[in-house]
Amino acid sequence: MTASSLAGAGYAAAAPRTDADVIVVGLGLAGLVAAAELADRGKRVVIVDQENGKNVGGQAFWSLGGLFMIDTPEQRLLGVRDSYERARTDWFATAGFDRAPQDPRGEDYWGRRWAEAYLQFAAGEKRAWLSSMGMAWVPVVGWAERGDGRPGRPGNTVPRFHLTLGTGPGVMEPFERRVRAAAARGRIEFRFRHRVDELVTTGGAVTGVRGTVLAASSAARGTPSSRVRAGDFAISAPLVIVASGGIGGNQQLVRDSWPARLGTAPARLITGVPAHVDGRMIGITERAGARVVNRDRMWHYTEGLRNFAPIWPGHGIRVLGAPTSMWFDGRGRRFPSPGIPSYDTLGTLELIQRSGFDHSWFVLNKRIIEKEFVLSGSEQNPELTAKNLVAYLANRVIDDVPKPVQAFLDRGVDFVQARTVAELARKMNGLVGERLIDAADLERQIVARDREAANPRSTDPQILGIKRSLAYTGDNLVRTTPLGPILDPAAGPLIAIRMNILTRKTLGGLQTDLSGRVLDADGTPIPGLMAAGEAAGFGGGGVHGYRSLEGTFLGGCIFSGRQAGRAAARMV
Repeated sequence: MTASSLAGAGYAAAAPRTDADVIVVGLGLAGLVAAAELADRGKRVVIVDQENGKNVGGQAFWSLGGLFMIDTPEQRLLGVRDSYERARTDWFATAGFDRAPQDPRGEDYWGRRWAEAYLQFAAGEKRAWLSSMGMAWVPVVGWAERGDGRPGRPGNTVPRFHLTLGTGPGVMEPFERRVRAAAARGRIEFRFRHRVDELVTTGGAVTGVRGTVLAASSAARGTPSSRVRAGDFAISAPLVIVASGGIGGNQQLVRDSWPARLGTAPARLITGVPAHVDGRMIGITERAGARVVNRDRMWHYTEGLRNFAPIWPGHGIRVLGAPTSMWFDGRGRRFPSPGIPSYDTLGTLELIQRSGFDHSWFVLNKRIIEKEFVLSGSEQNPELTAKNLVAYLANRVIDDVPKPVQAFLDRGVDFVQARTVAELARKMNGLVGERLIDAADLERQIVARDREAANPRSTDPQILGIKRSLAYTGDNLVRTTPLGPILDPAAGPLIAIRMNILTRKTLGGLQTDLSGRVLDADGTPIPGLMAAGEAAGFGGGGVHGYRSLEGTFLGGCIFSGRQAGRAAARMV
């Protein structure tokens, strides 16, 4: 494309291409996808990242590898009836776009348009395209963020969470393979330990990046690395794609962005992403004229455990529970719906915030934890990460606590076990250092729940949810315990787990159009500047609105990276 045609496409005439056609900032999943798409179209790409080469794939490496897909063979095999129309209804009821979504200058305008495009991708070519690169999925589809089952309410009305064989590494593997092959052909150059401090602009267009070369580091993946300066650098190109991730590793920035609607940020948070997920690049891009929208929308999990073997500071692990565990606030008061495991993350966060405590409690028994507990993360699911499907499914159906879960039972600081409710309450109070739980009241609530479990006409929302879960073949096989009393001595011991709020995803970010071009405050594309992945709110500055249906973070990185990479290839 000539300089005049580039200007006609909405970009100013490019600076001399002394280094590359495109610079990609960040080597997480979105950056990998964008770079792979560019290189496959013959473009020269420089990828810069502040970490060393052990961190290729970024946060995607640590993920469980769930992907949101619509009307798949896996769903149909399990009798799940899904469609684009049904998924669209669920998405928009869950997202709650309310910031001028019909106004081109509104914060939700482009996020809403990205949601429409992503839903078409997830119902269309997504599965076939990923499968063609060698990706495969567990045949049992998970049911995340299921809500209360009523159409028009937040949540997935059917299961859509497709677990990738290989977990997060299995998702990033095809794109890393493409990128490394392109590097071997001379199409891609890696610049590790290069921290971008500034976007360079020339004549109103972004024409490169400038920053600090950090001292070489041998730090293991995910662990903190030094910020010792070893030099400076400048790289020029007619296009820069910002794919630097979100803010979840920067607790101060999380607190600064905490939404007023949820009150004051919790005094204690644990962290679900490495420290290098620091949000620096979002601020740097904003200073270059980019518009950041929906910065108060974040996705923090309410079922976080402090890792007994931390990799990064404050390292937390998320529990993916099925709906049988009872959920109580810090004083031992049972949460109403949607305070039911697997229902509504944001709704439960609101309940916890209103309780006045920064922690909550699961109460369950050994029989429940054997079948219902999955710990999020590639390192917590070794069989699945190794693509050993037989071993993974066997561990889900046998009556035994999975080894990673047992390790937390044995060593996790948030777990207590007891034979009686009185002993359990005493240990719960001992864990927090304060007598907040009344044993008699706790037992009364558990007994009431157990009574409802035996009542065939129960209207208890949690009991109805358990029955709905058991009616789904996938949950019945591998995820939900048959309905029974928590206080059954044969199912013991009793277990209480202190749940912490876990920082994870940034739902807002740099506002982009459907090609990934970054917009300024007037909604005009900034020449030479694009964004993808979490830095762009997974598309448009907020494709999820207020809530995620889950499986949409990796998918959002893939889709927005592909959109930006393909569009950029047409522009240079």
